[in-house]
Amino acid sequence: MWADSESDVDYLNFSEVSELICEMLADDRMLPMSLGVYGTWGVGKSSVLQLVSKELQKDEKNIIVDFDAWLYQDFDEAKAALMSVIANKVFEATPESLKDKALSLLKRTNKLRLLGLVADVGAAAVGAPTFGAFSKASSALEDMFEGEANEQDVADLKAAAKAGKERVAGLVEPKSPRNPPREIDAYRAEFEQLLLDLDRRLVIFVDNLDRCLPPKAIATLEAMRLFLFLPRTAFIVAADEQMIRHAVAKHFANPSAEHVTDYLDKLIQVPVRVPKLGVQEVRAYLFMLLASQSAAAPNKIEALRSFLVEHLRRSWSSEPPFTVDQVADRLGLSEDDEFRRSLDTVDRLASLLALSKRINGNPRIVKRMLNVVRMRTSVAKRRRMAIGEAIIAKLVLFERCTDENAIKELHRLIGEAPDGKAELLSELEANPAIAGMERCPSDWTAHAAFVSDWAQLAPPLGGVDLRPAVYLARETLAMRFTTSRLSAKTKAAIEVLVATATMKSAASKAALDDIDAAEVADAMDEVISSFGRNPDWDRTRSDVRGAVLMARRWPAAQEKLVRFVGGLPASPPWLTALMQSSTAADGGARA
Repeated sequence: MWADSESDVDYLNFSEVSELICEMLADDRMLPMSLGVYGTWGVGKSSVLQLVSKELQKDEKNIIVDFDAWLYQDFDEAKAALMSVIANKVFEATPESLKDKALSLLKRTNKLRLLGLVADVGAAAVGAPTFGAFSKASSALEDMFEGEANEQDVADLKAAAKAGKERVAGLVEPKSPRNPPREIDAYRAEFEQLLLDLDRRLVIFVDNLDRCLPPKAIATLEAMRLFLFLPRTAFIVAADEQMIRHAVAKHFANPSAEHVTDYLDKLIQVPVRVPKLGVQEVRAYLFMLLASQSAAAPNKIEALRSFLVEHLRRSWSSEPPFTVDQVADRLGLSEDDEFRRSLDTVDRLASLLALSKRINGNPRIVKRMLNVVRMRTSVAKRRRMAIGEAIIAKLVLFERCTDENAIKELHRLIGEAPDGKAELLSELEANPAIAGMERCPSDWTAHAAFVSDWAQLAPPLGGVDLRPAVYLARETLAMRFTTSRLSAKTKAAIEVLVATATMKSAASKAALDDIDAAEVADAMDEVISSFGRNPDWDRTRSDVRGAVLMARRWPAAQEKLVRFVGGLPASPPWLTALMQSSTAADGGARA
């Protein structure tokens, strides 16, 4: 399993992007700068930020500030939160010789917060007229300041509070209100001087902006304006450009498209887009995800990573793509290694993962899909199901790239097919051109191109009992097995048989007499299908007892049960004993 989080280890050749960003930041002539790392959800924006941060931290001249806009969404006003996070980080990075200046800046930050001036930061920073929020309750503000500031601070606060109340009451004009632009100018001047004295760069990373509600996203962008034009300062903002444009449009009451673009362009001077992944990038990503979970030595995994990244950097040339053999050799895997088979499986999936419209090479979707495959494979092993990882992966790919109705149709075909072997899948594998024809379910028509390509992926599914796969997919759709082809008496008999309490049950033996001889094979299929509804194979089961009773009565039923049990990875002792009693039974099994 893989964590759904950003990484500072490059699996996708994003280091080319991060190196470009670091080059710009290292040139003081480029500062101040605001840079946007753009991309849709899950493409790797946060990972690019991590790579840039990791490289910048190698130079002690850089002060790195991480601001997660989403984290503060419901806990603090955006401008206040950003100012505090930056001021505190600068204070921590300041040597003792300059601590007094850093402390003064920190106090000024707190004063701005408590006076309510932070509400005017964005506009005041660019010279727009503002009106401070001085109507806060004076008693509460006095409590906040008690023991936290000097006498002058307290006097200023009381004066501001009194002036605010008088203004609201309409009694008198404010006598001497604090001047928001002056406070902001003083703050910026003090901040600028401290950075010059430190002789360091300030780099602020703003992440998860597109996860915020539109008002909070805009508030954070507005807060950035206070720092945007300070020397030696850079903002790196990760965001989904379309989401931010939507937030701007919502905030400013349906402005024109031109105004939305202008607003964003004024805040973000240098846009950098996360590259879209192609087939080779997806292959490299899949191989590295598997390698990171393997038993290979860390130095071999790192050697593989370097090898793949170098290949990706030369992907524009005529050099042939890297092969599974090259990957396996660098990890030291033998030809029959199970891990090698996993590499083969993901290699076959890579092209559809990269090109499918519903996945589009998105790293987060790819990782989540692999996690689903791993979870289902683990459940299959614990339940001793006769289904391998490659088959599970192929079916998970179908689920991800189609829709609910298409998946229902696939499950219906499997549930209605004898032994869970859908004949249509065999036909598709022999002739993929029928994917969009009447022979296939109508709900597959919209996905005909994908279904055609998917059918050609190894391993073939025709002739495979896929009922265990339907059971494993129960978190996607409820299981659907139909008994519509059976008579009412046979259906009733099956209900009794799957609840067999003991092998001597009179009710179960009587139920056998109610099964139409022509329906024995289908009835046994239905009983075996019911096995998937109970994941517990550690103890004797009622439904299996019923199946054994059927096997004792009819050779056709016995053949199906033996084939099912033979396909299990391992048979629990109780099942082995029960099956032996079935095959050793006297003439009753062959009657």
